[in-house]
Amino acid sequence: MIPAPRIRRREVPAHGPWPGHVPPVLQRIYAARGVTSPEQAELRLARLLAPELLGGIDRAAELLMAAIRENRHIVVAGDFDCDGATGTAVAVRGLRLLGARRVSFRVPHRIEHGYGLSPALVEAIAPTAPDLLLTVDSGIACLAGVAAAKARGWQVLVTDHHLPGPRLPAADAIVNPNLEGDAFPSKALAGVGVVFYLLLATRRCMREAGLFAGGEPDLSALLDLVAVGTVADLVPLDYNNRLLVSAGLKRLRQGQCQPGLRALAEVSQRRLDRLTASDIGFALAPRINAAGRLEDMGLGIECLLSDDPARARHLAEVLDGINAERKGLQQQMVDEADALVARWPAPDGALPPVLSLFDAGWHPGVVGLVASRLKDRLHRPVVAFAPADEGSDLLRGSARSIPGLHIRDALAAVDARHPGLIGKFGGHAMAAGLSLPRTGLDAFRSALEAQVRASLDEALLLREIASDGPLAGDEFGRELAEALRLAGPWGQGFPEPVFDNDFELLDFRVLGERHLKLTVLAEGRREPLQAIHFGGWTGTPPPGRLRLAYQLELDDFRGRRDIQLLVRHLEPVA
Repeated sequence: MIPAPRIRRREVPAHGPWPGHVPPVLQRIYAARGVTSPEQAELRLARLLAPELLGGIDRAAELLMAAIRENRHIVVAGDFDCDGATGTAVAVRGLRLLGARRVSFRVPHRIEHGYGLSPALVEAIAPTAPDLLLTVDSGIACLAGVAAAKARGWQVLVTDHHLPGPRLPAADAIVNPNLEGDAFPSKALAGVGVVFYLLLATRRCMREAGLFAGGEPDLSALLDLVAVGTVADLVPLDYNNRLLVSAGLKRLRQGQCQPGLRALAEVSQRRLDRLTASDIGFALAPRINAAGRLEDMGLGIECLLSDDPARARHLAEVLDGINAERKGLQQQMVDEADALVARWPAPDGALPPVLSLFDAGWHPGVVGLVASRLKDRLHRPVVAFAPADEGSDLLRGSARSIPGLHIRDALAAVDARHPGLIGKFGGHAMAAGLSLPRTGLDAFRSALEAQVRASLDEALLLREIASDGPLAGDEFGRELAEALRLAGPWGQGFPEPVFDNDFELLDFRVLGERHLKLTVLAEGRREPLQAIHFGGWTGTPPPGRLRLAYQLELDDFRGRRDIQLLVRHLEPVA
């Protein structure tokens, strides 16, 4: 049995003074996230960390500058998730802006090539005869692939943000803020952020060499893509990442974006002028990701690279269709995973601190979403496995973790104690990927459970909902909802505001057999409020007095200008 979550109100340190136009609610929200003055909330791109602080970037920039100046063929080797796709698009567009005339890209197919720069991908790239191979969002763990590329005489430049293993690839240059000893202050850059920084450094290098007779290119035109990839990869939105995302969102809202992103917003029925980080995470990114999960991420990258609005719209519609297929498959797999959990062989009904789940019919491109969904619901690390290919004895797994357990380090510890059990693995604190033979699943499950029991404080398995406290009766309004929507960008490490209040239930109805639509009345308020609780119907009517943890949202459905509460948790009031 999983205990019900409890609501914990965030501590609010001393803060201020703030300008009068900043609502007191927003002031306390910022303070609870470490932003205690207007200066810390100001997001000006001029405050971006300097590229020269990033280790290895000077050598990498010199390699790129030489390749551009000498008209060498540069091949960008991307990755099959949204961070890798946007990073590939940033690299290709950015290199062309810097004057490169021979630039192409290749992204691995999840089933045909496996993850990252594998020897199989190098073999597939070989007919294009690259002079320099630039990896994006991968490469730090691709020792065999880099060696295969070097054996063909190619220069290899690795840009990545994933944690390195005990050995580094034998590349000509590596740019990764998470290398041991790298002094770059922000370790949270996504893959797309790393390659954007490399382009900035290359531009500086070319400027100093006097190569811009006709004026420097404006690389800020790529920030819309940087924002999408950064939000999609769920990296912590530290100040530097918030600068990047805020600048990219500004371009998107002003319509100064790539045709592909405009088309993706249109097919997902999101207004560009009101786009938020949440819209990226729940609408744009899943449609890009769907290509890599079920088809070929080349479709997603082509959409992001297209300058023809009609072509971009066509590709966005294709991606939308693939995403619809993905959602159906995901729901089926989540239902099957729920059934596995319900049958878990625990005599006392208690689940272990980590779950490793497998079904022979699951799709390897969707297991990460299954692991994420169950991790959120069960509040414990989850690893979901599927056959690497139909009928294959090799399993591919995706792991998702909770705060307090570094999942990549846990896998490294299992690998050290049981050499040969895991085939390949990589990732970071909250997410990782791995492969292992099907015959090793039971041994892996036992080894990982033992490692997690030894390293994870059981108290961390008790789910908490962090709240920014209650709203007063007169604070439920569009003015505050608008201010909250635009005050972020909110995301990983800088969470969207959640409030909690006691309410009187006036009415409810069930929507779509799974969801609850509530009409509630808050203390100190005369007008009722509408609330929606997705997945909230349990078969039992909600209590007459209830406490809700919720987000304050705009409700503009069918032209109405109202607000609604997006319920994150519901419990009776004693």
